[in-house]
Amino acid sequence: MLRFMPVGDSMTIGSAGEHTWRYRMWRHLRATYGGPFQIVGPRETLYDKATGSPDSYEYADPEFPRAHLAGWGEGWQHMAPVIREAVRAHRVDVLLVSLGLIDLGFYTNAAQTAANARAFVAEARAANPRIRMALLPVIPNVRAESDAPFAADVAAFNELLAKAVADLDEPRSPLLLASPPASYDIHLDTYDGTHPNASGEHKIAEAFAEAMHQAWDLGSPYLAESA
Repeated sequence: MLRFMPVGDSMTIGSAGEHTWRYRMWRHLRATYGGPFQIVGPRETLYDKATGSPDSYEYADPEFPRAHLAGWGEGWQHMAPVIREAVRAHRVDVLLVSLGLIDLGFYTNAAQTAANARAFVAEARAANPRIRMALLPVIPNVRAESDAPFAADVAAFNELLAKAVADLDEPRSPLLLASPPASYDIHLDTYDGTHPNASGEHKIAEAFAEAMHQAWDLGSPYLAESA
């Protein structure tokens, strides 16, 4: 049994009424992965914009494994202290991680954010020395279009994240840097310049799926119609 845990910020937890890219990934794995698997994690809810809290179960399709470790407004600095226990408690084999935008926007600079990402890796391995991790760089967002210093910080962090993956990768616990979706367009693939709509959900899931297929021969190339 292979256990996957999605980890992320508002783009991963999603909000009431959405499918989320987690759902698209589950559908893809169900169609293409040739063995038993589970989606696991300590949380299940969506963010409810009406209440301002992560207390909604109103998924567009509620009939899927909703487990995750994601939070609206949470980043690497929030997840590094809790990832060890989450991995241990849920016996996680594969982490699918999309973090960084919130950190850079509100909490830490590129170097500090990269340090927190390295701490996250160490903490996850402390719970499972053989864990595999696929990490997604910060993808295009509306603030980077109009805020040049922020865009520079995003670019700097993405370079530092790539270096961290290269430095920390090891055979028993491989790290994988997923490629940002090449066709991702914030005007077409988000509803507000940051948070993915249906097409954006597919493209984020595809980024993880293609990386895992190419690097680990896990699953198959992404098929949107099956997800």
